[in-house]
Amino acid sequence: MFGMNAFGVDIGGSGIKGAPVDPVRGELVQERFKVLTPHPATPQAVAEGVREVVGHFGRPGGPVGVTFPGVVVDGTTRTAANVDKSWVGTDAAALLGEALGVPVTVLNDADAAGLAEMTHGAGQGRTGTVVVLTFGTGIGSALFSGGRLVPNTELGHLELQGHDAETRASTRAKEEEDLTWSRWAKRVGRYLAHVEMLFSPELFVIGGGVSRKAEKFLPLIEGVSAEVVPARLQNNAGIVGAAMAAAAAAVVPVGAP
Repeated sequence: MFGMNAFGVDIGGSGIKGAPVDPVRGELVQERFKVLTPHPATPQAVAEGVREVVGHFGRPGGPVGVTFPGVVVDGTTRTAANVDKSWVGTDAAALLGEALGVPVTVLNDADAAGLAEMTHGAGQGRTGTVVVLTFGTGIGSALFSGGRLVPNTELGHLELQGHDAETRASTRAKEEEDLTWSRWAKRVGRYLAHVEMLFSPELFVIGGGVSRKAEKFLPLIEGVSAEVVPARLQNNAGIVGAAMAAAAAAVVPVGAP
């Protein structure tokens, strides 16, 4: 049993990872467990992967939050860039809730990471415009203004030099094209400059697994006026944010029946 901690699961294009989380402190309370994302990443196959991750820790004793790499509206997935297209229009909250036997809160993966970073990480205390970007199989984005999230921005799909930005500047693009850190940083810099032109943020927070190697590329980024920093929670931000969202959804408002 997890006790009264929340549980967070982060679904990515390459892996599904999760752990029990103390949502108040923003910390994993056990080491995370990960399985590979199935291919094809259909709803039923991914749900089985989520069940395996959660089952590794026992039966949930608290709320469960799950991230999804796409637009999520009221628990339903509206896009599916890096998973099977059959996710489009799926009631993910109901599907995953049935798989786990408990209510599940589902939200966009970058939005979850952003919530964690704004509350417990690099964006803590910032009240201006902040953009949290997660670099991995694709590029996820979370936009905050006055500390409030503007959900489902999907800025990784902005056009960059005639291409979908994440096909040029994601970590997967770096790996598939065998780009040096310097060449990849130039692409990331052009992308950040484009986002900056559109939203004028005071801060970019760079997350995803590559944030662990921030010293290899952040100093090489040019042409951006905003402050650019690595995510403090690194690749655990999505797990923490998912658990935070689940914990918030589980709180019964004062006066509610």
